[in-house]
Amino acid sequence: MRVYVPLTLPGLAEVHKAGELGPAPLAAYAITPALREWYVSDDTEELEYAALGRAAQGSLRLLAADAGAPRRRVVVAVDVPDGAVTAVPDQGPDAAGFGEVRLSAPVPLRKAASVHVDSEDAEEDVAAAAAALDAADGGDDDARFTVDGADDHELMWFGVQEIPNLV
Repeated sequence: MRVYVPLTLPGLAEVHKAGELGPAPLAAYAITPALREWYVSDDTEELEYAALGRAAQGSLRLLAADAGAPRRRVVVAVDVPDGAVTAVPDQGPDAAGFGEVRLSAPVPLRKAASVHVDSEDAEEDVAAAAAALDAADGGDDDARFTVDGADDHELMWFGVQEIPNLV
């Protein structure tokens, strides 16, 4: 099963140094029944893109909690056995957790398929989105618009061998 693990650039540096994503339980995103229902598609590629987008939002939450991290979202795509993944229970139609899963064990970095990172030109919008996240969660429509602005930036694809250049 392909899962998408949200990180920050300092988190990616730690993962690279340790050689694994962890410790468990590790939050990630994948194609779950709730994500399928929310996205209303049977196209696997579209659903994987939606899971990647959910992980990018998870990365934004990590950035909001770490003021010192560069304002670039990071997601690592990894392949794990189905049994290593537990879906987080559905939290209702407005929940931010569609597609959220937990990994029961650390994942060796060699299992990573790719790394997805914002380009430098996204930093201003990502910084504004991270700063507006609490207000958006509280129902502020202007803040929600700001948070959604980060999604206007596509994450760039990198091979795992490029991690040293990213960190």
